[in-house]
Amino acid sequence: MAVNPADSPVLGALYGTDAMRAAMGERAWLAAMLEVEVALAQAQSRLGIVPAEAAAAIAAGADVDRLNLGELARATANTGYPVVGLVKQLSALAGAEGGKWTHWGATTQDIMDTATVLQMRQGLALIRADLLLLNAALGRMARHHKATVMAGRTHLQHALPVTFGYKVAVWLSPLISMVERLDQLRPRVERLQFGGAAGTLASLGTQGLEVQRELAQELGLALPDIPWHVARDGFAEAVGFLGLLAGALSKIATDVMLLMQTEVAEVAEAHQAGRGGSSTMPQKRNPISCEYILAQSRGVHALVPQMLAAMAQDLERGTGPWQAEALAIGQAFNLTHGALLCARSIAEGLVVDPARMARNLASTGGLIAAEQVMMGLAPVLGRGEAHHIVNHACDVALAQGIPLAEALLADPQISARMPPGEVHALCAPENYLGQAMVFVDQVLARLG
Repeated sequence: MAVNPADSPVLGALYGTDAMRAAMGERAWLAAMLEVEVALAQAQSRLGIVPAEAAAAIAAGADVDRLNLGELARATANTGYPVVGLVKQLSALAGAEGGKWTHWGATTQDIMDTATVLQMRQGLALIRADLLLLNAALGRMARHHKATVMAGRTHLQHALPVTFGYKVAVWLSPLISMVERLDQLRPRVERLQFGGAAGTLASLGTQGLEVQRELAQELGLALPDIPWHVARDGFAEAVGFLGLLAGALSKIATDVMLLMQTEVAEVAEAHQAGRGGSSTMPQKRNPISCEYILAQSRGVHALVPQMLAAMAQDLERGTGPWQAEALAIGQAFNLTHGALLCARSIAEGLVVDPARMARNLASTGGLIAAEQVMMGLAPVLGRGEAHHIVNHACDVALAQGIPLAEALLADPQISARMPPGEVHALCAPENYLGQAMVFVDQVLARLG
């Protein structure tokens, strides 16, 4: 019955995760709504609004497995929201006395939004735990390969030498920032929604603020300064963060895919029998984890504008924009977690080939050191003249298929001013790494 592949029994193995589906799925949402109703009754019981026996009866009846989902679906189709039907069933499960006190002073959106907040709290905790594991794996890789020299590439061509540890540190730094962003946004997202019909808590009279404070404490949620029925920045920020995280993961996947090309072959996803294989080409080892990082990230990025558009809520209760959020939130969490676990698989099992990196680095006969040579000659010849001479030497090296050092030494303007040993040293890529290894150390220091 699933339409979205991320929710299907077969393709769901490729998109999203079971853990996130369990946290963000409909069953979890219904259970969270029951949790909010119970917490409301218990909070009001402590304040003397709801009888203690009624609160206990509501808690005893609030079992998601006892809900009649067919009946709930029919009620939802009729009213447009599941809360009316859910409260009706909960009231029946709580018995005649307890049922009289369910949903006291609340409105539909209070229950639905707060239930979604509870789900998002769990979803963000899952994201954070796996993000920390990913960062730890990347940190180990960056440390191990801090001095592994390779070709740095711009516009897909050799540019200057870097180290593989530097490349990994470039991947890692934004992900460390993602942990910081996540910790900063959670108090803005994990907030109670409780305002009554129009957000003024009028139905609870003078006790409205007391109930709000007690309910927030009961659920372990932050207390907002005002109900946010039509102020959706918290939810939009959460999905926007998922978009940022997916984007950072996409950078890793893109790099690994490019480095896995047959002609480059500097890294490879961890080998597993049959993984990445082709139905027709037995030799293939496709970058499967990379592909599904990119696919799922694109799915998340398509959902971010939907959440931003849903911020245009009308007056005191949204008619359409609010309802559109449900189509985006769960899928954004699920796809992001799926991409994150694919990235963990890459980081924890990536096969790195330093020998191939060295061969590729040497494949241009030292041309990658052209800037290094130019800067070495500039104090003697001036930067402009040095650039002209080195550019000519590069043309000669390419035309004749000889190393750059040989082409340079064939130029009397260079051979007369610089001994061969210095020329060869200037053409050695490992002598032109700049601050690459210092930058690796700085990123690792942030990791702790």
